[in-house]
Amino acid sequence: MSHALLIIDIINDFQFGHGAVLAEKTQAFIPELLALKKKLKKLNVPIIYVNDHYGIWQADYNKIIDKCSNIRSKHIIDSMVPEQDDFFLIKPKHSAFYETALHTLLTELKVDSLILTGLAGNICVLFTANDAYMRGYKLYALKDCIASNNNHDNLHALTMMKNVMKATIVTSTDIVNLLDIRD
Repeated sequence: MSHALLIIDIINDFQFGHGAVLAEKTQAFIPELLALKKKLKKLNVPIIYVNDHYGIWQADYNKIIDKCSNIRSKHIIDSMVPEQDDFFLIKPKHSAFYETALHTLLTELKVDSLILTGLAGNICVLFTANDAYMRGYKLYALKDCIASNNNHDNLHALTMMKNVMKATIVTSTDIVNLLDIRD
């Protein structure tokens, strides 16, 4: 089985209703996500950012970072800037699959298993999980690296991913052992 890490909408301006709450919840999981990303990179697991385009319509994360950077988002963005060997795709709507090159990229990389992280768990991560499930991907949702504006909605989204989309719900520290990928 070949895996990829999806990081959904982490470059975000948090300038919307409940944005402050979502930024706080996102900030809380950044250390876990960074540690996982570092470990998976060493194991040659592809890291794929899929992000809202913020009206720019160019898959240029520097332009999107410039557009999204503000007092609320800066620390999150500075921590999670894509590296040169990471993949970066933009999306027009909620799902990372809808009208993007994600499925084509995953096919090219021979990926059949996705590790889902990002925000918002109850919208973009959930919609991505649904589209991935319909395309036959094995799913892992990292409960400590997915945030929604409230805990109830996040738990409900994780429950839907588990019960409907057959996702394995796990933590970022347990995923490497669970997938049995080693150095």
